[in-house]
Formats: sequence, C-alpha cells, structure tokens
Amino acid sequence: MEDRFVGRTAIVTGAGSGIGRAVAHRLVREGAAVIVADVSADRVADAVAEIGGVGQGRATGVTGDVSTQADVDRIVAAAGNRIDVLASVAGIMDGFLPPHELDDETWTRVLGVNLTGPMRLTRAVLPHMMSAHKGSIVNVASEAGLRGSASGAAYTASKHGLIGLTRSTAVFYAASGVRCNAVCPGPVITNIDGTPRSEFAMQVIAKHLQALPPPATPDDLAAAICWLASDDSRNVNGATLTSDGGWSAA
Repeated sequence: MEDRFVGRTAIVTGAGSGIGRAVAHRLVREGAAVIVADVSADRVADAVAEIGGVGQGRATGVTGDVSTQADVDRIVAAAGNRIDVLASVAGIMDGFLPPHELDDETWTRVLGVNLTGPMRLTRAVLPHMMSAHKGSIVNVASEAGLRGSASGAAYTASKHGLIGLTRSTAVFYAASGVRCNAVCPGPVITNIDGTPRSEFAMQVIAKHLQALPPPATPDDLAAAICWLASDDSRNVNGATLTSDGGWSAA
C-alpha cells in the first residue's frame, strides 16, 4: 500500500531508531508528512536523511524529550494545525528492578518517558483531531503491560498505565471520531537498553522468560502500528494488539 497516508500529518516519537524509525519510514513511504521526534539530535538527523526520499511524503526532524512539557509543545507545534496520526513509540526500560531495589530516579524517569510523555502528547493533539472529527493515536505499550513477569516494577507499571490511558482515551473521544489503540510488543531487535540491574529479579522471573519467542524486527511492529493508524482499522478502537510472536498465548 503506497498511499494510505497521502495528505496526512503524523507525529512519531522515538523515531530516531528502532520501532519508531521503522514507523516513520513506512508512513513517509505511504505519503505522510512525518514529524520525526527523538531525544537524540544525531539520531534525528540520521533518520531524516534516510527517510526523506523514500516515498511521497516528507520527514521533518525535531529533537526533544517527551517527558518535558516544553519539548512536547515544540514537537506538536512542528506538525502545524493538522495532525492525523500520533504514534507514541519512545520508551525506556528500568533494569528489571523489583520494588525493594527501585530508586526514585529510575521510577520518575521511566514513568515520565513511558506514560507522562504519551499523556501530554495525547492531550496536545486531541484538539486538532476533535476539530477535524478524525484522528488515530497508537501507543506502544509492551508485553509488560499485560503481565508482571516481563520487566521491572517501573516499566511494568508504566506500560499497564499506558494501556489504561489508551482505553480511557478511546472511550472519551470515540464520538469525536478519534481512535486510540495500543500495540504490545514482545522482544524486538532495537537499541533499547535492557541490561538487568538486579540479580534478585533475574532469579525470580527467569522461568517466565524461558518461553520468549525469537525477537521481531522493527518492521514487524511498524506494520501493526501503521495498520492501526490507517483507515484500514477504522472499526478498531480501544484495542490492545499483541505483536509478540505468540508469547502472551503461552
């Protein structure tokens, strides 16, 4: 499909690498004007250089931290008055820290990026989408949003919260023509830092991680995210779509 997003504007966070970059690449290829947002200026520049000439759309880079309100404001302002799609992909992990080893800095940072950032972005784009009576928001949650054995306490709480935000948004704005859905990846080949920082946690959850499927590629996730962002999924709202190789079914 080469033209699902022609004439549409999308914001993709975490778009400098991994899943976000694959989503931005696909949206541009299918005709969208995409705001490529990432905390790293170097990754933004590389992504825009790679994505800029791949299709009918265009890529515009914005460097910003989604946990900071001022940066969220700049990201949204770069999109202009029309915002058709928001893909909140940016996320960080927590070293698998269990509650008794969890420090305030890790908790605040993980919740800020993984949950507060998507909330602020959602809050900012909703007036544009409500005015147009149309829009699609896709939040990248996680397998850790469905169970307690896939990560540490902060990451798990943030992704459970993100699914709750997704469902709440879907309910409140369905009558305004705005849809909101979540994708829950399992293991994916990206550069997110998943280094464990707790021997205790690894001992407890090791048996739960034995059934891990082979890791997916960012393009695998981009296909699901862009489907939810498109009119092909116009009857899907408030859904939590697992893209985890069947891990959650085991």
